[in-house]
Amino acid sequence: MIKKTLVTLTLSAVVVSSLMAKEKVVVFHAGSLAVPFSQIEAAFEAKYPQFDVQREASGSRAAARKISEIGKAADVMASADYKVIDNLLVPKDAKFNAQFATNEMAIAYTPKAKYANEINAQNWPEIFLRDGVKVGHSNPNMDPCGYRSMLVTKLAESYYKMPGFYDKLFGYGKSYKVGEENKDKVIVRPKETDLLGLIEANAYDYLYIYKSVAEQHGLKYITLPKEVSLKDNENAEFYKTASFMIDGKKPGELITKKGGAMVYGITVAQNGKSPQNKEGAIKFVNFVLSPEGQAIMTKNGQGVINPPIITGDASIIGR
Repeated sequence: MIKKTLVTLTLSAVVVSSLMAKEKVVVFHAGSLAVPFSQIEAAFEAKYPQFDVQREASGSRAAARKISEIGKAADVMASADYKVIDNLLVPKDAKFNAQFATNEMAIAYTPKAKYANEINAQNWPEIFLRDGVKVGHSNPNMDPCGYRSMLVTKLAESYYKMPGFYDKLFGYGKSYKVGEENKDKVIVRPKETDLLGLIEANAYDYLYIYKSVAEQHGLKYITLPKEVSLKDNENAEFYKTASFMIDGKKPGELITKKGGAMVYGITVAQNGKSPQNKEGAIKFVNFVLSPEGQAIMTKNGQGVINPPIITGDASIIGR
């Protein structure tokens, strides 16, 4: 009996020791990557059981600032706009940038939204301006989906030949400051995924969001014309006609974001405290860029860039 107890205790100790030995891989990522990255986490840990992926979702710019300004330790940073990595992390806090996925903007809603049975890809700007209709977008200074919402609205003004559409709907001028929105007409939250529960609760009617996120959450959505959706480079010149200003690196500084195709970026964070786990970080990035990682992205409604476009020191991840 004593021998059996000792064997059981020994086995328990081995199991506990094995669990404790797992190495953390901390991943900061865009809110729109929450669903595909949860699946990538599971697949990655199954392939590399020595690692424990710990993800933290936020707006892409907020995630980058946690690394560059607050000095939080992270191993990997994945952004819904690859330019966030270039603008806020490279060269001090990241040495490369791998463009790995694409997306497009859409207008999401539920069957309870006002005029849900009437809205379509041609009349949505007119419906947005109707009395009683309330729309949501994320904070442009914290989240690429937020400034892309502004760019889509400005492109729609030209495409649908509706002069003044942006000013009538938002009235922000060249940039956005927290709290300046007309709260009877517009709802703003830090990142686009913060708004999902509220639209499902019928707190407002329509949400500017990525098509992949609308699909993942079972929302109805309008597929926008390519000229407006920021989908690909086919309409790159037209996209550039729209611009919006957002917070820069320094307090009080503003930078201009021009319309462009939606491209995601991923990198290994290096801010003095990062990466805590360089081996795990490199393996995770390479897994995201692998056929298995790309298949998960595709399954969740996003396009992939194959092969990935890597700028900077690609040798860090062995490419």
